[in-house]
Amino acid sequence: MPEPIDVVEALLFASDAPVEAERIQEVLDLESPVAARELVETLRGRLDSENRALQVVEVGGGFRLVTRPEIAPWLVKLARSRTRSRLSRPALETLAIIGYRQPVSRPEVDAIRGVNSEAVLDSLLERRMIRIAGRKESPGRPFLYETTREFLVAFGLRELGDLPKVDGELVVPELAEAAAAQLAEPPSESEEVATAPDSAEQDPGPGGDRVATSG
Repeated sequence: MPEPIDVVEALLFASDAPVEAERIQEVLDLESPVAARELVETLRGRLDSENRALQVVEVGGGFRLVTRPEIAPWLVKLARSRTRSRLSRPALETLAIIGYRQPVSRPEVDAIRGVNSEAVLDSLLERRMIRIAGRKESPGRPFLYETTREFLVAFGLRELGDLPKVDGELVVPELAEAAAAQLAEPPSESEEVATAPDSAEQDPGPGGDRVATSG
């Protein structure tokens, strides 16, 4: 019968999303989430001590098994062999506005960007980077949008508080563009696969969810 630590490793490897301590507790029938975290930390220590190509990271409220940053050069070569669909500049700009001001309505996003954002919002909804959080109590009761766990995972964030700090308020297009630029800082070659843009691909392909998030 496999050891609990081996089961945890298999769970993290097989999952396409971060696995919470509570989920590990449920699957392994442990006494508490603390016991689940202890198993994860034991697995993290084992991988580190053996200098394995994989590591455990905590992101988006759960744990993932990802490749180490130093493996990135070989992953870059692999990634270059396939066509990638990155988030566009308008999408990054809209994500920045929602990330910093959520929940936010489309009219508010439109006012900050100065253009109609309906198509961009639809695209981000399809990518599951944002979700509808309700309706605003104002004329027309427009939808309110907020970011999702996929947003945190794609940009390697534990929580929204880890977003880059931006001077001032996002009330004019220039500041929205500045925030988008911080989210879209181009990675170095050694980090190209290990950072957010590749994680936010529309079709990451087999194993794409196990690429390191640079943390």
